[in-house]
Amino acid sequence: MKIEVYRDHLIPALISVASVVERRQTLPILSNLLVKTLENSLVLTATDLELQISCNVEGTIDVPGAITLPAKKLADICKALPDNSVIKLEVADKRAIIRCGPSRFMLSTMPAEDYPGLEGDSVHQSFEIDTELLCRMFECTSFAMAHQDVRYYLNGLLVQIHSGKLVLVATDGHRLAKSELLMPALDAWEQEKQLIFPAKTVSELKRMLGGKFGATTIFEIGDRSVVIRIGKNVLTTKLIDGRYPDYERVIPYSLKYTTTIDRETLRNALTRTAVLSYEKQKGVRMTFADGSLKLEVSNPEHEEAQEDIPIVFNGDDTTIGFNVSYWLDVLNAMTGNLVEVRFSDSEVSSILVDPESDGELYVVMPMRI
Repeated sequence: MKIEVYRDHLIPALISVASVVERRQTLPILSNLLVKTLENSLVLTATDLELQISCNVEGTIDVPGAITLPAKKLADICKALPDNSVIKLEVADKRAIIRCGPSRFMLSTMPAEDYPGLEGDSVHQSFEIDTELLCRMFECTSFAMAHQDVRYYLNGLLVQIHSGKLVLVATDGHRLAKSELLMPALDAWEQEKQLIFPAKTVSELKRMLGGKFGATTIFEIGDRSVVIRIGKNVLTTKLIDGRYPDYERVIPYSLKYTTTIDRETLRNALTRTAVLSYEKQKGVRMTFADGSLKLEVSNPEHEEAQEDIPIVFNGDDTTIGFNVSYWLDVLNAMTGNLVEVRFSDSEVSSILVDPESDGELYVVMPMRI
């Protein structure tokens, strides 16, 4: 095996696949990545047996072949090489020699035939979606996923297909983020489909989508796994086995009041007041009154912060406690200039909506302060 590849072409693919590799492995070969040549390119593949990423890189193939190389060492070496340099890789006598200008490295290898690839299920259904739109949907929902919750299905992100819509939902039981997109191509899907993506898959998929490896993304859906094609790169993932809860039941659509606030003004005010919030509770008291929104926080050290924001509101004075971090997560996820807040009282969850982004909705539960 003998190949040449530009360092700047190799690095993005190398970073994508190497991120799948866990530090501790039950199988030593899983610390490696598979390097396999095609006619005018090479394919890098890494897996942890739950998630697999393959990235295609243009290169000059002098002698074709396949081998596995230590993922972290290879990535660290290539990242330390000069920009715009050419990397030469040659495999002989179970050793890989990497040359770049005056630099020379020798790495151990393991046979390609021993590499345990992750194969997707038989494809039952597939669809195609604009990569930029899909990236936005993941960005504005994934932050609400649970972490190490005993309800294991909440530790992932729901991708739901029904009634001609693609819907992404994440919740940790205290807040919920939802993004939906009308897709006429999905009208033919008579049966609802629920896919629960693991958190690691969501993280790696966001990285690949953000890299804009392809203008469109293709989903190929099997019984227990999904293959996602972004340009010439492929992500294969197993799904979380379980039924996601009925999230529509926790969305309070009939709320008494509505007000619209400048997003940046509110975000900055919450950021300042959060400095003095009680670390364990992160509580902020919000009082919606005639013409203003008052933000108040305090902590056990008897320190206090207060902010007043002008708003258009003519209802009864209403005070509700919230976790300030949940609000900041939502405001940071939004991209518009305004945020529409819908609320009733301190016993009912509130809804935040970006008026400039159709299909995005956020629910935040109140808390006692």
